[in-house]
Amino acid sequence: MSDIQQGDGPQMLVGEFRHPRQMLGHQEYDGHLSIHDDKMAADLGFAGAPIEGPTHFSQFVPLLHEVFGDAWFERGCISAHYQTMVVEGEEVRVMVEQVSDVNQLARISAEKRDGTPVLTGTASLGPDYGDTELDVRRGRLRPSEQLVILSDVEVGQLGAGNPEQASMAMDQHMGDMYPFSLAQKLQKITENHAYYSADNPWGKAVMPLEMISVLTQYTSGQSGYRTKGPAVGLFAGQEIKMINGPLFVDHEYLLERQIIALSESRRTESNWIMTRVYDAETKVLVAEVILNSATLKDSYAKYAEEAQALGKDLSA
Repeated sequence: MSDIQQGDGPQMLVGEFRHPRQMLGHQEYDGHLSIHDDKMAADLGFAGAPIEGPTHFSQFVPLLHEVFGDAWFERGCISAHYQTMVVEGEEVRVMVEQVSDVNQLARISAEKRDGTPVLTGTASLGPDYGDTELDVRRGRLRPSEQLVILSDVEVGQLGAGNPEQASMAMDQHMGDMYPFSLAQKLQKITENHAYYSADNPWGKAVMPLEMISVLTQYTSGQSGYRTKGPAVGLFAGQEIKMINGPLFVDHEYLLERQIIALSESRRTESNWIMTRVYDAETKVLVAEVILNSATLKDSYAKYAEEAQALGKDLSA
């Protein structure tokens, strides 16, 4: 359910407050637990283990379906920059700008009960998706003079496993990075939808929006992208663009990866990876997914040592 929020600006569809659930407490990568583990998060100075960003995407789906209709599942694009971490027990609601024309780009946002912003972004319908949130943010990036953790990768680099083959069955365990199945996710999902069963216009169960991120990460170990570690990362931004959707459960896809940008901030080094999703049978491009993943410099024990060896100015 949603309400219409009146104000000085555009009218917004506002969802109800939900309690996102933590399902990555036992996530592992690079041979260690992730930031979604309570102790690891505490060691890095965070108040608690954050819930993964795309978990919040599910709350947008009913509102975006209301705005854009069934075409949302076929040609919809959600593009978000994550602002504040959410821990289990906190409440989140989402907002979508009402548009007078489905060809318009709509602003989206999410916030906690106390008004703390969780994410900001855009939603739009193709084929002309407009300047999405991540398009704008990539356009502002300034190339780093010397990366350390990401010194062995470069912009334009293709995944070594291209194409990777991946699918998602209802009871399939999705690996160490996502230690649960779709069936388990649907039991805890913040906002369910009737189209996640086969009772929909396409006659096949549609993959939930947040699980598209899981699908594209499932075989990411085949990419061959070499980064320094062990180190801990988090999602800084994400874009899921349906081109010839939806994506279906129990269907084979081919994934092709490419690094499209590299950047850094005072605390992190970031890579921007585009994953193109093709139907394995027809070879038609179904979706494009961009993940902006930020690695915490302080989580890499040799960061200062290797930065100095590379001549990097740590005072900047």
